[in-house]
Amino acid sequence: MLSSRAGIAIALAALMAAVPVFATVTHKTGTHTRSGHKLSVKGRAKSHKLHGQQAIDTNRATQIQQALIREHYLSGTASGQWDTTTQAAMQKYQADHGWQTRLLPDSRALKSLGLGPDYSGALNAKDSSFASPTPASTIPAGQAAGFAAASGVATPVASVGVNH
Repeated sequence: MLSSRAGIAIALAALMAAVPVFATVTHKTGTHTRSGHKLSVKGRAKSHKLHGQQAIDTNRATQIQQALIREHYLSGTASGQWDTTTQAAMQKYQADHGWQTRLLPDSRALKSLGLGPDYSGALNAKDSSFASPTPASTIPAGQAAGFAAASGVATPVASVGVNH
């Protein structure tokens, strides 16, 4: 019995001594492999997706330049190029109005220059091609009562002559 306990103790001691040898991590520096491709650790650039607008279209740049010329923040003729002179004029315009002065135009600045979104075709546009709603006085009484009942609003006509 003693010899079996001694054998187990020796086996456990040997096992405990061997575990650190197998558990050591080896790390290769310089290359990583992923699906058969070797990638250099040091020379690898981070890839990231660019979000948002990266450049200003030449037609839009022309519109902005024309508006800046009209407001006396830019001189000359509109070239359509978003160059440093145009950027500086836009930054000055934005700074004079208390807005941010990033390189790309602020939406408030564009609206102020008359270059905001065009809502002329919207349903609620002032000069839209849609007809105005009919006046409430032209709705038949029965239909108006039905609307009032459906909305839960009591009409004065319905409450006249009702005994409580």
